[in-house]
Amino acid sequence: MSTRTSLHSSPKRSRKSKKTELLKHQAQRWIPLQTCSHSVTCQSEKAWKIQLPLASSCDKYSSSGTHRFANTVDELLQNHMAYSIQEEGGDANWQLVAEEGAMKVYRREVEENGIILDPLKATHAVKGVTGHEVCHYFWDTAVRLDWETTVENFHVVEKLSDNAIIVYQAHKTVWPVTQRDVLFLSAIRMIPPRNENDPDTWLVCNFSVDHDDAPPTNQCVRAKINVAMICQTLVSPPEGDKEISRDNILCRVSYVANVNPGGWFPASILRPVAKREYPKFLKRFTSYVQEKTAGKPILF
Repeated sequence: MSTRTSLHSSPKRSRKSKKTELLKHQAQRWIPLQTCSHSVTCQSEKAWKIQLPLASSCDKYSSSGTHRFANTVDELLQNHMAYSIQEEGGDANWQLVAEEGAMKVYRREVEENGIILDPLKATHAVKGVTGHEVCHYFWDTAVRLDWETTVENFHVVEKLSDNAIIVYQAHKTVWPVTQRDVLFLSAIRMIPPRNENDPDTWLVCNFSVDHDDAPPTNQCVRAKINVAMICQTLVSPPEGDKEISRDNILCRVSYVANVNPGGWFPASILRPVAKREYPKFLKRFTSYVQEKTAGKPILF
Protein backbone atom coordinates (compact mmCIF):
# COMPACT_ATOMS: atom_id res chain seq x y z
CA MET A 1 0.00 0.00 0.00
CA SER A 2 1.33 3.43 -0.87
CA THR A 3 2.33 5.66 2.03
CA ARG A 4 2.39 8.91 0.12
CA THR A 5 0.29 11.17 2.32
CA SER A 6 0.36 14.67 3.75
CA LEU A 7 1.34 13.33 7.16
CA HIS A 8 4.33 15.14 8.61
CA SER A 9 7.09 12.70 9.53
CA SER A 10 10.80 12.69 10.03
CA PRO A 11 12.89 11.43 7.09
CA LYS A 12 14.52 9.01 9.54
CA ARG A 13 11.26 7.22 10.22
CA SER A 14 11.02 3.77 8.69
CA ARG A 15 8.54 2.98 5.94
CA LYS A 16 6.85 0.59 8.36
CA SER A 17 6.36 3.36 10.92
CA LYS A 18 4.88 5.64 8.28
CA LYS A 19 2.43 2.94 7.31
CA THR A 20 1.33 2.50 10.92
CA GLU A 21 0.85 6.26 11.29
CA LEU A 22 -1.20 6.36 8.09
CA LEU A 23 -3.49 3.60 9.30
CA LYS A 24 -3.93 5.32 12.64
CA HIS A 25 -4.66 8.56 10.79
CA GLN A 26 -7.56 6.77 9.09
CA ALA A 27 -8.99 5.54 12.41
CA GLN A 28 -11.85 8.02 12.35
CA ARG A 29 -13.16 6.20 9.28
CA TRP A 30 -13.37 2.84 11.04
CA ILE A 31 -16.95 1.93 11.85
CA PRO A 32 -18.54 -1.04 13.66
CA LEU A 33 -19.70 -3.88 11.44
CA GLN A 34 -23.47 -3.70 11.85
CA THR A 35 -24.39 -6.80 9.89
CA CYS A 36 -22.52 -9.75 8.46
CA SER A 37 -23.32 -13.00 6.72
CA HIS A 38 -20.70 -15.24 8.36
CA SER A 39 -21.01 -16.25 12.00
CA VAL A 40 -17.24 -16.19 12.48
CA THR A 41 -17.26 -12.41 11.99
CA CYS A 42 -20.18 -11.89 14.35
CA GLN A 43 -18.84 -13.76 17.36
CA SER A 44 -17.07 -10.66 18.67
CA GLU A 45 -18.21 -7.08 19.02
CA LYS A 46 -14.72 -6.10 17.89
CA ALA A 47 -15.43 -6.97 14.26
CA TRP A 48 -14.91 -3.82 12.23
CA LYS A 49 -14.79 -2.63 8.69
CA ILE A 50 -11.92 -0.44 7.62
CA GLN A 51 -11.84 1.89 4.65
CA LEU A 52 -8.20 2.12 3.62
CA PRO A 53 -6.99 4.87 1.29
CA LEU A 54 -6.59 3.69 -2.28
CA ALA A 55 -3.00 3.17 -3.33
CA SER A 56 -1.52 4.19 -6.65
CA SER A 57 -0.54 0.54 -7.18
CA CYS A 58 -4.25 -0.31 -7.31
CA ASP A 59 -5.04 2.15 -10.08
CA LYS A 60 -4.53 -0.39 -12.85
CA TYR A 61 -7.09 -2.67 -11.17
CA SER A 62 -9.85 -0.08 -10.81
CA SER A 63 -11.14 -0.06 -14.40
CA SER A 64 -11.69 -2.43 -17.32
CA GLY A 65 -9.45 -0.44 -19.65
CA THR A 66 -10.08 0.09 -23.34
CA HIS A 67 -9.84 -3.41 -24.82
CA ARG A 68 -12.58 -4.87 -27.02
CA PHE A 69 -14.19 -6.84 -24.16
CA ALA A 70 -14.23 -3.94 -21.69
CA ASN A 71 -17.99 -3.37 -21.83
CA THR A 72 -18.68 -7.09 -21.35
CA VAL A 73 -16.38 -7.18 -18.32
CA ASP A 74 -18.18 -4.21 -16.76
CA GLU A 75 -21.60 -5.77 -17.34
CA LEU A 76 -20.63 -9.12 -15.82
CA LEU A 77 -18.98 -7.46 -12.83
CA GLN A 78 -22.13 -5.46 -12.15
CA ASN A 79 -24.22 -8.63 -12.30
CA HIS A 80 -21.91 -10.43 -9.89
CA MET A 81 -21.96 -7.53 -7.45
CA ALA A 82 -25.77 -7.42 -7.64
CA TYR A 83 -26.55 -11.15 -7.39
CA SER A 84 -23.53 -13.31 -6.59
CA ILE A 85 -22.88 -12.00 -3.09
CA GLN A 86 -26.51 -12.54 -2.09
CA GLU A 87 -27.16 -15.56 0.07
CA GLU A 88 -30.49 -17.34 0.60
CA GLY A 89 -33.53 -15.85 -1.10
CA GLY A 90 -33.33 -12.50 -2.83
CA ASP A 91 -33.61 -11.97 -6.54
CA ALA A 92 -30.86 -14.52 -7.21
CA ASN A 93 -32.86 -17.23 -5.38
CA TRP A 94 -29.83 -19.04 -3.94
CA GLN A 95 -30.75 -22.17 -1.98
CA LEU A 96 -28.48 -23.36 0.85
CA VAL A 97 -27.58 -27.02 0.22
CA ALA A 98 -24.65 -27.63 2.59
CA GLU A 99 -22.95 -26.00 5.56
CA GLU A 100 -19.77 -26.80 7.45
CA GLY A 101 -18.44 -24.23 9.91
CA ALA A 102 -17.87 -20.95 8.08
CA MET A 103 -18.29 -22.71 4.72
CA LYS A 104 -21.66 -22.62 2.99
CA VAL A 105 -22.69 -24.01 -0.39
CA TYR A 106 -25.62 -22.64 -2.39
CA ARG A 107 -27.21 -23.77 -5.63
CA ARG A 108 -29.76 -22.72 -8.20
CA GLU A 109 -30.98 -25.66 -10.28
CA VAL A 110 -30.94 -24.76 -13.97
CA GLU A 111 -31.31 -27.23 -16.83
CA GLU A 112 -31.63 -26.39 -20.52
CA ASN A 113 -32.20 -28.99 -23.24
CA GLY A 114 -31.10 -31.75 -20.90
CA ILE A 115 -27.82 -30.01 -20.01
CA ILE A 116 -27.17 -29.21 -16.34
CA LEU A 117 -26.26 -25.55 -15.92
CA ASP A 118 -26.63 -25.22 -12.15
CA PRO A 119 -24.92 -22.10 -10.84
CA LEU A 120 -23.17 -23.02 -7.59
CA LYS A 121 -21.68 -20.81 -4.94
CA ALA A 122 -19.43 -21.52 -1.99
CA THR A 123 -18.82 -18.91 0.70
CA HIS A 124 -16.06 -18.91 3.27
CA ALA A 125 -14.43 -16.71 5.92
CA VAL A 126 -10.64 -16.89 5.82
CA LYS A 127 -8.45 -15.53 8.58
CA GLY A 128 -5.12 -13.80 8.03
CA VAL A 129 -5.47 -12.81 4.37
CA THR A 130 -6.96 -9.91 2.41
CA GLY A 131 -9.30 -9.89 -0.56
CA HIS A 132 -6.52 -8.48 -2.71
CA GLU A 133 -4.25 -11.40 -1.82
CA VAL A 134 -6.87 -14.07 -2.49
CA CYS A 135 -7.77 -12.57 -5.86
CA HIS A 136 -4.12 -12.05 -6.80
CA TYR A 137 -3.27 -15.73 -6.41
CA PHE A 138 -6.47 -16.80 -8.15
CA TRP A 139 -5.72 -14.58 -11.16
CA ASP A 140 -1.93 -14.89 -11.45
CA THR A 141 -1.12 -17.55 -14.06
CA ALA A 142 2.44 -17.86 -12.72
CA VAL A 143 1.10 -19.85 -9.75
CA ARG A 144 -1.89 -21.49 -11.44
CA LEU A 145 -0.54 -25.04 -11.31
CA ASP A 146 0.50 -24.67 -7.66
CA TRP A 147 -3.11 -24.94 -6.54
CA GLU A 148 -5.18 -25.96 -9.58
CA THR A 149 -5.30 -29.77 -9.61
CA THR A 150 -7.75 -30.31 -12.48
CA VAL A 151 -5.73 -28.61 -15.25
CA GLU A 152 -3.58 -30.63 -17.64
CA ASN A 153 -2.11 -27.63 -19.47
CA PHE A 154 -2.84 -23.97 -20.18
CA HIS A 155 -1.37 -20.90 -21.81
CA VAL A 156 -2.12 -17.20 -22.15
CA VAL A 157 -3.56 -16.56 -25.60
CA GLU A 158 -3.64 -12.77 -25.41
CA LYS A 159 -2.92 -10.02 -22.90
CA LEU A 160 -5.66 -7.41 -23.22
CA SER A 161 -4.50 -5.04 -20.46
CA ASP A 162 -2.63 -5.03 -17.18
CA ASN A 163 -5.62 -6.66 -15.48
CA ALA A 164 -7.22 -8.75 -18.25
CA ILE A 165 -5.95 -11.76 -20.20
CA ILE A 166 -7.39 -14.52 -22.39
CA VAL A 167 -6.44 -18.03 -21.28
CA TYR A 168 -6.74 -21.45 -22.92
CA GLN A 169 -7.05 -24.30 -20.44
CA ALA A 170 -7.34 -28.07 -21.00
CA HIS A 171 -8.62 -30.10 -18.06
CA LYS A 172 -7.59 -33.57 -17.06
CA THR A 173 -9.72 -36.36 -18.49
CA VAL A 174 -12.15 -38.03 -16.11
CA TRP A 175 -13.10 -41.44 -17.50
CA PRO A 176 -15.48 -42.16 -19.18
CA VAL A 177 -16.20 -38.48 -19.96
CA THR A 178 -14.58 -36.80 -22.97
CA GLN A 179 -11.86 -34.32 -22.09
CA ARG A 180 -13.01 -30.73 -21.64
CA ASP A 181 -11.22 -27.51 -22.48
CA VAL A 182 -12.16 -23.89 -21.99
CA LEU A 183 -11.16 -20.53 -23.45
CA PHE A 184 -11.87 -17.62 -21.16
CA LEU A 185 -11.14 -14.00 -20.39
CA SER A 186 -9.82 -13.51 -16.87
CA ALA A 187 -10.09 -10.03 -15.36
CA ILE A 188 -9.12 -8.83 -11.89
CA ARG A 189 -10.74 -5.69 -10.50
CA MET A 190 -10.86 -3.63 -7.35
CA ILE A 191 -14.39 -2.30 -6.77
CA PRO A 192 -14.37 0.85 -4.60
CA PRO A 193 -16.96 0.95 -1.78
CA ARG A 194 -20.30 2.53 -2.58
CA ASN A 195 -20.30 4.34 0.76
CA GLU A 196 -18.21 4.63 3.90
CA ASN A 197 -19.95 1.62 5.45
CA ASP A 198 -18.77 -0.79 2.75
CA PRO A 199 -15.33 -2.39 2.44
CA ASP A 200 -13.35 -2.46 -0.78
CA THR A 201 -14.17 -5.48 -2.93
CA TRP A 202 -11.68 -7.42 -5.02
CA LEU A 203 -13.07 -9.60 -7.76
CA VAL A 204 -11.77 -11.97 -10.42
CA CYS A 205 -14.20 -12.75 -13.22
CA ASN A 206 -13.53 -15.58 -15.71
CA PHE A 207 -15.93 -15.96 -18.63
CA SER A 208 -15.86 -17.78 -21.95
CA VAL A 209 -14.90 -15.98 -25.15
CA ASP A 210 -13.93 -16.93 -28.70
CA HIS A 211 -10.50 -16.34 -30.21
CA ASP A 212 -9.04 -17.16 -33.62
CA ASP A 213 -5.82 -18.42 -32.04
CA ALA A 214 -7.60 -21.06 -29.95
CA PRO A 215 -10.55 -22.54 -31.88
CA PRO A 216 -12.37 -25.69 -30.67
CA THR A 217 -10.87 -29.01 -31.77
CA ASN A 218 -12.08 -32.59 -32.08
CA GLN A 219 -9.87 -33.65 -29.17
CA CYS A 220 -11.88 -31.85 -26.48
CA VAL A 221 -15.41 -30.69 -25.80
CA ARG A 222 -15.36 -26.92 -25.32
CA ALA A 223 -17.03 -26.02 -22.02
CA LYS A 224 -18.46 -22.56 -21.29
CA ILE A 225 -17.94 -20.81 -17.97
CA ASN A 226 -18.85 -17.72 -15.99
CA VAL A 227 -16.88 -17.82 -12.74
CA ALA A 228 -16.27 -15.17 -10.09
CA MET A 229 -14.08 -15.00 -7.00
CA ILE A 230 -15.41 -12.12 -4.88
CA CYS A 231 -13.52 -11.05 -1.76
CA GLN A 232 -13.98 -8.42 0.94
CA THR A 233 -11.58 -7.66 3.79
CA LEU A 234 -12.60 -6.99 7.40
CA VAL A 235 -10.14 -5.54 9.90
CA SER A 236 -10.32 -5.58 13.69
CA PRO A 237 -8.11 -2.66 14.82
CA PRO A 238 -5.39 -3.71 17.30
CA GLU A 239 -5.22 -2.09 20.71
CA GLY A 240 -3.06 0.92 21.41
CA ASP A 241 -0.26 1.67 18.97
CA LYS A 242 0.20 -1.87 17.76
CA GLU A 243 0.47 -2.40 14.02
CA ILE A 244 -2.22 -4.23 12.11
CA SER A 245 -1.14 -7.86 11.78
CA ARG A 246 -2.59 -10.86 10.03
CA ASP A 247 -4.34 -11.74 13.29
CA ASN A 248 -6.47 -8.61 12.76
CA ILE A 249 -7.75 -9.38 9.24
CA LEU A 250 -10.44 -11.64 7.86
CA CYS A 251 -11.50 -12.17 4.25
CA ARG A 252 -15.08 -12.93 3.23
CA VAL A 253 -14.99 -15.04 0.07
CA SER A 254 -17.76 -15.90 -2.38
CA TYR A 255 -16.84 -18.28 -5.20
CA VAL A 256 -19.52 -18.52 -7.88
CA ALA A 257 -19.40 -20.84 -10.89
CA ASN A 258 -21.86 -21.14 -13.74
CA VAL A 259 -20.57 -23.92 -15.98
CA ASN A 260 -21.96 -25.42 -19.17
CA PRO A 261 -19.87 -28.61 -19.55
CA GLY A 262 -20.82 -28.97 -23.21
CA GLY A 263 -22.56 -32.10 -24.39
CA TRP A 264 -24.56 -34.41 -22.17
CA PHE A 265 -23.64 -34.94 -18.54
CA PRO A 266 -25.94 -36.96 -16.21
CA ALA A 267 -27.44 -34.86 -13.43
CA SER A 268 -27.11 -37.78 -10.99
CA ILE A 269 -23.34 -37.51 -11.35
CA LEU A 270 -22.75 -33.81 -11.97
CA ARG A 271 -24.78 -32.32 -9.13
CA PRO A 272 -23.38 -34.44 -6.25
CA VAL A 273 -19.83 -34.04 -7.55
CA ALA A 274 -20.15 -30.27 -7.86
CA LYS A 275 -21.69 -29.99 -4.40
CA ARG A 276 -18.76 -31.92 -2.93
CA GLU A 277 -15.86 -30.53 -4.98
CA TYR A 278 -16.59 -26.79 -4.82
CA PRO A 279 -16.08 -26.47 -1.04
CA LYS A 280 -13.06 -28.80 -1.21
CA PHE A 281 -11.52 -26.56 -3.85
CA LEU A 282 -12.22 -23.36 -1.91
CA LYS A 283 -10.71 -24.76 1.29
CA ARG A 284 -7.64 -26.02 -0.56
CA PHE A 285 -7.12 -22.77 -2.43
CA THR A 286 -7.59 -20.43 0.54
CA SER A 287 -5.25 -22.59 2.64
CA TYR A 288 -2.70 -22.20 -0.15
CA VAL A 289 -3.08 -18.39 0.00
CA GLN A 290 -2.62 -18.45 3.78
CA GLU A 291 0.59 -20.45 3.39
CA LYS A 292 1.95 -18.19 0.62
CA THR A 293 1.29 -14.97 2.53
CA ALA A 294 2.40 -16.10 5.99
CA GLY A 295 5.19 -13.87 7.24
CA LYS A 296 4.87 -11.45 4.31
CA PRO A 297 3.74 -7.80 4.43
CA ILE A 298 -0.05 -7.47 4.16
CA LEU A 299 -1.29 -6.56 0.68
CA PHE A 300 -4.47 -4.53 1.17
